[in-house]
Amino acid sequence: MASLWLWAARRTHGVGGGTAFGYARGQAAMMYGFAFVCAVETVAMSVLLRDWPAVHAVVLVLDVYTVVFVVALHAASVVRPHVVGADALRVRRAVHVDLRIPRDRIASVRRELRMTHERAEGELDLAVGAQTTVTVELSEPVSHVTFLGRRHEVRVVRFHAEDPDGLVRTLGAAPLSAGGV
Repeated sequence: MASLWLWAARRTHGVGGGTAFGYARGQAAMMYGFAFVCAVETVAMSVLLRDWPAVHAVVLVLDVYTVVFVVALHAASVVRPHVVGADALRVRRAVHVDLRIPRDRIASVRRELRMTHERAEGELDLAVGAQTTVTVELSEPVSHVTFLGRRHEVRVVRFHAEDPDGLVRTLGAAPLSAGGV
């Protein structure tokens, strides 16, 4: 929920002196649509439960919390962008993923639009809207800790960025030729 305050203040989290690259725009319409549907459901439940005030009060609190939670999920993605710093690349997804990749471990980085993501050992795919736009291959694996605490060694990271060419340029590699994407 702290992300809502950062979002309202138009601040970002953890950027420091690095260059931020957003990724939330691709999911914004879906998240706002979901929040709208939850708000409509709140009104509908209020009408249906008007004869049971105790149940209505409980459901109203839960419904309002759900709307706030959905907006906070989107806010978490907006205020926590990917960050290219002097010594590391931070690949993030809201509050769930924050992977630091030391720049000296990056073997190659390229713009690569992918729409399908099959699970593979040693790969981390952070798709937004079922697509990734940047692929980072590592010379040595980095450790990724999942939301539930499991560790995975990762050699390839794919993620979405709103400005993939800018991110690739900032990391010091040239974007792919016209035939690459």
